[in-house]
Amino acid sequence: MKEIALHLIDLAENSVSANAKTIHIRVAEDFRTDQLSVSVEDDGKGMGEDTVKQLSDPFYTSRTTRNVGLGIPLLKEQAETCNGRMNISSKPGAGTKVEAFFQHSHIDRMPLGNLPSTFLTLEVAHPEIHWVFTYSYQPPFKGSPRIYEFDDQPVKETLDGLSLTHPDVITFLRSSLEEGIAEARK
Repeated sequence: MKEIALHLIDLAENSVSANAKTIHIRVAEDFRTDQLSVSVEDDGKGMGEDTVKQLSDPFYTSRTTRNVGLGIPLLKEQAETCNGRMNISSKPGAGTKVEAFFQHSHIDRMPLGNLPSTFLTLEVAHPEIHWVFTYSYQPPFKGSPRIYEFDDQPVKETLDGLSLTHPDVITFLRSSLEEGIAEARK
């Protein structure tokens, strides 16, 4: 995968497959500590310790459609290549959290990618999921962290049955995500 955002989609799809009802995706760019962190946390079926230990093995997958699972091993390798790390915590019946940390300025760090499009893709593909997207930006010199959070629950309640795939809704969601992230980055 060429962008971190694509890894976020992969991790989120794993959460959907784990029957999650709520998925929280966090992205934090901290220029003071030179760190980029991403995480996907769900309330899905979770995993036991033995399964969590196997996730870094590219020849382990719970999928029946193929014999390899490269998403998590590739993310782990990318993080470690960029002076970072990956953490996975999970409990059966309580969900899973996958976190990856990168040295933000590392020359080999893959680009973050288009976060608004990534979030919109997940939102429209899985409207049954309660999505919460949080983006935080810590500027390099002055100022406090700027945080943008998009929780889709109020939007879904306001739509009162109108489909998330309606063109006007997609336009609203896209502009909300783009403007929110752009404002945090100012």
